[in-house]
Amino acid sequence: MTSVAAGTTRNLSISQADGERSTVEQRLIPISIMGKAYKVPAGATIMGAIEYAGHQIIRGAGCREGYCGACATLYRLPGDYKIYTGLACMTMVEEGMTLAQIPYVPAEKAIYDIEKLKPNVSAIQEMYPSVFRCVACNTCTKSCPQGLQVMDYIQAAKRGDIATVMDLSFDCVVCGLCMLRCPAEITQPLMAIMAKRLYGRYLRKDSPELAERVKAVESGVYDAEYLELMSMNRKDLSDRYYARDSE
Repeated sequence: MTSVAAGTTRNLSISQADGERSTVEQRLIPISIMGKAYKVPAGATIMGAIEYAGHQIIRGAGCREGYCGACATLYRLPGDYKIYTGLACMTMVEEGMTLAQIPYVPAEKAIYDIEKLKPNVSAIQEMYPSVFRCVACNTCTKSCPQGLQVMDYIQAAKRGDIATVMDLSFDCVVCGLCMLRCPAEITQPLMAIMAKRLYGRYLRKDSPELAERVKAVESGVYDAEYLELMSMNRKDLSDRYYARDSE
């Protein structure tokens, strides 16, 4: 984070990170950001509070929607000895919270040729042997902001059940919080990425619908639409994007 002048008025709008604006006076609560005290709106996310406090987030922010895992955060609450984990874009501030962002978690990624690996336990043993240090403490699952059953997919990896690893880790955003808390120092998300690649290479079922769509793309069915989008200016693209049908 790079600091800029902190806001002082109590009538500031809620941060852009919270996706809405309000001129209603905000109730401010005390929190500590990276060791320094601030007062921030009670209804803000951690990311919104950081920006309200006057910090420009230049790292540790991506999608701002809970999908990219870039804003991993550790925090404590008053009178509570536990260390909590969350994503800054999704976790709401609480009075007296002390927090620190972890924009990147160091981890060694195995280098491998997917064609030389088999979708079984031998690939895990060779590329990520630390998996077998797991003591099933479940700390990884408790720290996951996505609510994934991390310990369960680690146990599946120890059995060589690549399909289960893929299924249980599918929504992982690779924030690294499980790695930070793991007493066995396992790199769970990186192992899971390898398992998903193994599944895609060897175990996935063929999809007739996917094959049909790829054939349509290659035949030029959508070329006219692509060219139209490429010729549009930024405003028209933005209008088209926000007018789309979405869930």
